[in-house]
Amino acid sequence: MANDIFSTLRTYLSKITDGDKKATEVASAVNQWLREGGEALKVKIEDEVERSVSKMGFVKRGEFEALREEIARLKVELKNVTPKKAAPKKAATKASTTKTAASKKTPVKKSASKKARA
Repeated sequence: MANDIFSTLRTYLSKITDGDKKATEVASAVNQWLREGGEALKVKIEDEVERSVSKMGFVKRGEFEALREEIARLKVELKNVTPKKAAPKKAATKASTTKTAASKKTPVKKSASKKARA
């Protein structure tokens, strides 16, 4: 990269010396070139940092804060939900005894039915 800078500066210097360009034009062009190079470098560094941090299992502060806010919102919503009232225990006990009595049937003897067929 250092060679690119020096070669670019040499090119612009020769253009100034030859009279092809004015010093302000060259300065403006070099300034623009440095800005573009800086932006490209910044993007590459951000990408590499994000990749490395992700590999380590970290999250961005913004993502963490958003998750924290979502959890707080869900906790508030959960507090506002009224639980359903359970049926009284006496009614539940009475219903279960009725079902148990009705479900008990006298078993059919298989041996008696076999004798009748023979």
